[in-house]
This record gives sequence, C-alpha cells and structure tokens, in this order.
Amino acid sequence: MSRRVVVTGLGVVSPNGVGIPDFLNAIQNGVSGIRFNPLYEELKFSCQVAGTPLFDWEGLRNYISEVSFYGLKARGIGYGLQAALDAWTDAGNQIESDETDWDTGCIFGNSIADTEAMKNVISRVDNKEVKKLGSRVVEQAMNSGVTSYISGRLALGNKVITNSAACATGTQAILMGYEYIKHGYAKRMLVGSTEHVDTYVFGAFDSMRVLSRKFNDQPERASRPMSATAGGFVPGSGSAALVLEDLDYALARGAKIYAEVLGGSTNSGGQRGGGSMTAPAPAGVIRCIEDAVKLSGIEANQIDLISGHLTATLADKFEIQNWSTVLGRSGDDFPYVNSLKSMIGHSLSAAGSIESVASILQIVHGFVHPNINLEDPNPEITNIIGNNCLPTTIVKTDVNIVAKANFGFGDVNSCLIFSKFNN
Repeated sequence: MSRRVVVTGLGVVSPNGVGIPDFLNAIQNGVSGIRFNPLYEELKFSCQVAGTPLFDWEGLRNYISEVSFYGLKARGIGYGLQAALDAWTDAGNQIESDETDWDTGCIFGNSIADTEAMKNVISRVDNKEVKKLGSRVVEQAMNSGVTSYISGRLALGNKVITNSAACATGTQAILMGYEYIKHGYAKRMLVGSTEHVDTYVFGAFDSMRVLSRKFNDQPERASRPMSATAGGFVPGSGSAALVLEDLDYALARGAKIYAEVLGGSTNSGGQRGGGSMTAPAPAGVIRCIEDAVKLSGIEANQIDLISGHLTATLADKFEIQNWSTVLGRSGDDFPYVNSLKSMIGHSLSAAGSIESVASILQIVHGFVHPNINLEDPNPEITNIIGNNCLPTTIVKTDVNIVAKANFGFGDVNSCLIFSKFNN
C-alpha cells in the first residue's frame, strides 16, 4: 500500500536567518545574508563575499549535553544539529528519550568533512603530536558525523543514512526519506542536509573561477541568478531539516501539517550528451523533472512555482530552457520562478534543504519570494519566459504546488514536488 507523506516540522540555519521566524521574515522581504569577509581579502581570493549564518555557537549548549558540546569543532555538524532539533521540536516532539524510536530514521547529507577541523589533525600528526588530538576527532572527520550526532541525540532507530550528491544532496535526502515512508519502511524520517564552506573549500572553488568577484564592495548585490550581469555564484553555508511523516501517523497524534510531498525523482545524465563533472546533461535534467511530475500524479500546468537551482552562472539559461521543454510552457504561461540563492548564495549540499523549507513556507503563507538583484534579467531567459514570471518583489498569491529541483556536480539531478495539504 502506498502511503501519503506530509511535512510536520521545519528547522533552518541560513545566512539570512537562523530559525523559522527570522528566515520567513528574510525571504518575504528580500533580505540578503551575503557579507564581505576580510579573511578572504587577506588570502587574496578573487571572491571575497560569502553567505555565512550568524550562528551562536555557544547556543548549542541548549541542544546537546555539555559532554557532547565539549570538543565539538565541526561547524557543519553544529548547523545540522540545531536545524534538525528545531525541526523535531517544531513537529511537537520531545528531545529527551531513553527508548530507541524504531519507527523513525534520519537521512542527512553533506558534501565534505570539515577541512578546518582536519587541518588540526594533519598539523598534529605532522608535528608528531598525535597524543594531543583527543578522542573526539574521528566522529567529526567522518562524513556520517552529522547523522550520528542527530540520531544519537534523538534515539532514532530506523534507517540512519548520510547521503552525498554535491548540490543535489538536500533534495535527494528529502526524496529518500519520502520513499522510505511511502513504501512502509518507516513512520517518520528526519531529513535534510548541512554545509560549512570553510576557507579551504572556498579556495578550491575560487581557483575554478566560477565565483562572483565583481561585487566584493557590494556583497548584497553579488549573487545575481538569471541576471544579465551574473558573474558566478557566491558560496554559502548553513543547514535545514524537515520532519516527514506517514499521514495516518501524523493525524493520529494530532500533528500540525505544513505541506505534502507528492513525489519526486533523482537520476544522473551519466556525464554524456553535454553532461560533465560540472554540468548537467539536458536529457538527464528533463527526464528527472518529467519523472517527478509523473510520479507525483500532477499535470505540468498545475505547477504554480518553480524553486530553481539557478546559481548565477551560464547554466541558468539552460535550466530555464529545460523547464520550458518539460512543462510545455513559455512566455507568460509559465510558473513563477525564484532563486533563493539571490539572497543566501549557493550553500552546496545544504542548498536543496534550505530551499525546500523556503518552498514550503511559500505554500503555507501564500506568497512568492522575490528574486533580488534581478533588475536586469538575462534576455536569453526572458526570450523563453515572461518578465512577470520573475518577481523582484514579494507576490501575495495562493501557492498550491511547488517544483523544487537541484543539479549537482557529477551530473546528478533531483526534483521534488510539494503541495498544499488537502485531507
């Protein structure tokens, strides 16, 4: 029997807002979380701005024990813990538990272990000081550290998995959790992703010359998806989490329901037909979106909003073209399109989960968030879809169905369909 899956809890640590109330206010008002970083200037990076959450590290003491807090250095784990536990309590659950919860699992993704934390390991070992490392290093170096911390804090006993698919990680984690519940393997799944872009990861992207570098003195203008003056993406950090539940389970416990996950798809273009390590194959993208729409049981003309991947690179125009091809819609007969990256930059593996939370909030509160920095839309995009589809100020409107997609390095694609909940 196929089960319906709903969203009952949300948590977010974003560059433009930590916690749902602040994040909601930011996306409604087009508040940027991108700031200048003097260290990047000192390191002679071409891009010297980033989306970094204003995160209260000491505040983690309110989420984990003093023993767990002591020695925790990995910021990605910290972001993920706070987002996940906020989502858990937002869903009406208690954190403290002495009994293993066999009905609930966790799928939380990231892309790379904290390299700043690893630097300490490398320098200690190279200096023959291995005895000074302590016993907390490995749990923070392993990619599964974030899921281990979350599942251990909440005593989650179902499937506990750390996925990693570059920029498609967040949407893929949500899709995996949805599928486990839909097919009866779990009653609830705590899903999401996290990312901390430290100086070493940032430097690697900077060397590829794919980052924005013309707005270091105007950081809020630096991330410009779909703009004629887009000059590359701005790296961001953060995390977001969702509690997914079997509908019957959620109703039985009287849970509030934000939205429903109708379905989704993930695939790869196989790095053929124009796809590569860094670019998605159009055929793979098209098939992924087609499958997501089909598996969700909707028609293309029912989609009200596309929450795009749209990173402020040359790929933006190809993404819009792929959407138009799949949906068979163009001009003013096209859904609204927005890119949260205009406000927070590209949070890599965390992008899909943060953007999914934004998608759900738009459904719940009836609005389409603005694309900031889009005073000059790329004519190659507006030749495909109408200017009215690219809002630059908030649009108050009923949003029933949102398509949320991400496309990652390695030619991996993932697409989700969220809808307003109707019992």
